[in-house]
Amino acid sequence: MTSYPVPRMTESYQVTSLAASDPDDEGIPGLDCRLQPASTFHPNEHQNPEPCPVPKPKNERGWRKIVRNFTPSWFTVIMGTGIVSILLHNLPYNGDWLYWISVVIFALNVVLFLLFTFISIVRYTVYPEIWFAMIRHPAQSLFIGTFPMGLATIINMIIFVCVPAWGERFVKLAWGLWWIDVVISLACCFYMPFVIMYVHKNQLSTMTAAWLLPIVATIVASASGSIVASVLPNPQHALWTIIISYILWGTGVPLAMAVLVIYFQRLTLHALPPREVIVSVFLPLGPLGQGGFAIMNLGSVAVRVFAKTGTLQSATTNSAGILYVLGWLLATIMWGFGLVWLFFAAASITRSRFPFNMGWWGFTFPLGVFTTSTTQMAKELPSTFFKVLGTIFSVAVVLLWIMVSIRTVKRAATGEMFFAPCLKDLEGKKAEAEKNCPERIAQV
Repeated sequence: MTSYPVPRMTESYQVTSLAASDPDDEGIPGLDCRLQPASTFHPNEHQNPEPCPVPKPKNERGWRKIVRNFTPSWFTVIMGTGIVSILLHNLPYNGDWLYWISVVIFALNVVLFLLFTFISIVRYTVYPEIWFAMIRHPAQSLFIGTFPMGLATIINMIIFVCVPAWGERFVKLAWGLWWIDVVISLACCFYMPFVIMYVHKNQLSTMTAAWLLPIVATIVASASGSIVASVLPNPQHALWTIIISYILWGTGVPLAMAVLVIYFQRLTLHALPPREVIVSVFLPLGPLGQGGFAIMNLGSVAVRVFAKTGTLQSATTNSAGILYVLGWLLATIMWGFGLVWLFFAAASITRSRFPFNMGWWGFTFPLGVFTTSTTQMAKELPSTFFKVLGTIFSVAVVLLWIMVSIRTVKRAATGEMFFAPCLKDLEGKKAEAEKNCPERIAQV
C-alpha cells in the first residue's frame, strides 16, 4: 500500500474509505485508505465566541438620549452667541457689514433659544423626575440662571435691531419679555443660593465660581432694564423700569461680591480648580463687567427720564446728575477689580492643558460683558484708549466664540456633548431603591 506522509498543517485528518481508482494498488481490493482533511482547526474559534450585540436601552438612543441629557448648561451657548451679536452691533469702529453679521447671529440665537427651550420643556415634561435630580445636583442646578441671562441678550438685540426697523410694537415686546426675565432672574437669585445652603453638601475645596451663575442673572436683567428704559415712550414706564433695575442691581452685585470673597479664599487655601472646571475662573468677570455697565447706563438713562418725570428734583440738587457720576465712578472701580480677576484667570489656564466641554462657553459671556463695560466707558468719557481696547476685546471674544462653536458642533454631531451628570445620581437612587424594595419597584 502506498504511504502518504502527514503534512505539518493546522488541519485535522481522518481515514476515509474511497473507491480504488487504480486496480494495481496493493491492499484490500476496491478500497483506498487515505488520510483526508476533516476540518480546519482554529484555536479560538470555539473557545471565545463573539458575544451577541446587546441593544442599548431606548432612553440611550435617538431623540430620547438628546432630551434626557440636555442640561441647563446648554443655555450658555445662548449667552455666548447673544453677547457676540451685541458686541458686533456696538463695536466702536463699526460698519454696515458688521451690522448685518450681528443681525444674522441674532437670528441664529433666537432660533437656538426657541429650540433649546422646547427641548427643555419636553425633558421635564416627559421625565419629571429629572427636574428634581437636576435641582439637587451641586453643579447642574447652578446653570438654571443661564436661561434668563440668555433671554436678556435677545431682549437687548430686539431693542438694537427690531425697534429701529419696526417701531413701537417691538418696544412693547421687549418690555414684556423683560418683566418675564426679571421674575425668573429673581427666582434664581433668591432660591438657588438657598438650595446651595440647605440641599447641597458643600466643601470649600470643591467650590467653583459657578456659584455666581444664579446670582449674576439679576445683574444681567438690571443691565437689560437700562437698555429697555432708554426706548420706552412713556416716562412713567421708563421711570419704574429704572427703579426696578436699580433694585435688581442691589440684589445681585453685593451677593456676588460675597461669593467672590469666598471664592478667593477657596483659591488661596485649596489651589486652582481641577482641569475639568478650570475655565470657571473667568466667571468673576461676569458680575464685575455687567454690574459696571448696568450702573453706568442706568445713570445715563436716569438723566433723561428724571428730568421728564420730575423725580428727586429740587431747585438746588440735580439728583440724576449725581446718579450719573456715581454710576461712572462705581463702574470704573468694578472695571479695575475685573482686571485683577482677568489676570488670575489668564494665569490659571496657562498652568496645564484642559479638556473641551460645555464649560468652555464660560469664556465668551464673562469676557463679553467685561467688553461691554469697556466700550460703554469709551462712550461716556469719551476715550480713545477705551475705544481701542474695547475693539481689541471684542475681536478676541468673536474669535473665541467661533472656535468654541465649531468644536461644540462637531462634538454634538457625534453625541459626545450630550451628557447629564445628574442622571447618574438618579440611576443610582433607582438601583438602591430596587435593591431595598424590589416588590414596590416592580409594581411601579
